[in-house]
Amino acid sequence: MAFVDEIHFFAKAGDGGSGVVRWRHERSKEYSGAAGGNGGHGGDLFVRAVRDTNILSRYKTVKRFEAGRGQDGQSNSMQGKAGIDHYIDLPIGSIVTNLTTKRQVELLEEGQISKILHGGKGGLGNEHFKASTNVRPEQSTPGASGEEADFVVELNLIADAGFIGLPNAGKTSLLNALTHAKAKVADYAFTTLDPNLGVLHEHILADIPGLIEGASDGKGLGYKFLRHIKRVKMLVHVISLESCITPSAGTSPHNLRARSATRLFGEVSGFGRDEVLSIKKNYNTIRDELEKYGHGLSDKPEMIVLTKTDLVDKKVITEAKKVLKKKGVKILSVSILDDKALSKLADEIVKILGKNK
Repeated sequence: MAFVDEIHFFAKAGDGGSGVVRWRHERSKEYSGAAGGNGGHGGDLFVRAVRDTNILSRYKTVKRFEAGRGQDGQSNSMQGKAGIDHYIDLPIGSIVTNLTTKRQVELLEEGQISKILHGGKGGLGNEHFKASTNVRPEQSTPGASGEEADFVVELNLIADAGFIGLPNAGKTSLLNALTHAKAKVADYAFTTLDPNLGVLHEHILADIPGLIEGASDGKGLGYKFLRHIKRVKMLVHVISLESCITPSAGTSPHNLRARSATRLFGEVSGFGRDEVLSIKKNYNTIRDELEKYGHGLSDKPEMIVLTKTDLVDKKVITEAKKVLKKKGVKILSVSILDDKALSKLADEIVKILGKNK
């Protein structure tokens, strides 16, 4: 099922029930006084936060939500029943915007409930108008209309750590290896079109679809996915070293990947100085997009993870760490085939998250 992180819908709170004209009937004393009850209040409309990031997919074809109408007043001074309230379940991290008033509601905690529309007040029955100067009132009022508006819901995933980087950097493979998630992996760019989630020692990790230059202006998958990392506590910048390979004649990148997967050939020789320097440019490209997008993304704690290290020799890894060296930023190199390196990475992520609770 496709991941849905934005929906539009129309919602209406319930109308109030109408007041009525009724008369009290007693033995041997017909029409002894006004007894028309007031109408019931219209149902209110609420949004409620749940721990289900896929729940928005249920609403792809639902374009209208409506609370119940209040019941009309009754005889014998009985007020009509209130309309039934309506609750819309939305994922934690949702931002609900009323397109009419521009009012926004953020759902940040599981179980949080917020009223987004008020039901109409019930009308008044004729008993309400009874007075010494008006002993037989004929007046009653209709119920008020409930509020209505168009809404947009945008989901900003709430994760502890967000994996970012260029397309095909190995983010999803890394997430699968660390959390045993089963996200789709393939050997082409933009395999990940929707964010993937995994859990590492009770910390939620999010694999954000690949970013490219101009993402903050909407290019590629654009700022639609940049918003998913606004609330993460740390960024894990994933950089593939595959581009640093300088294959010998007759050796294709496909064969190099095959060698790595089978572990039959060990390290691949070849040192591309220009290619190593290019990863610094790629890193800066993503950092620039974070700064342009704003929302404090560029100020979050960061870790750099070099992936696909089994495709290059140690000299490339050492040189890559030199060109990417940045004060206060931990740089680790991992291969999804190296359990020891993966364990060290997991420990470092948990350590940084522990410092930024």
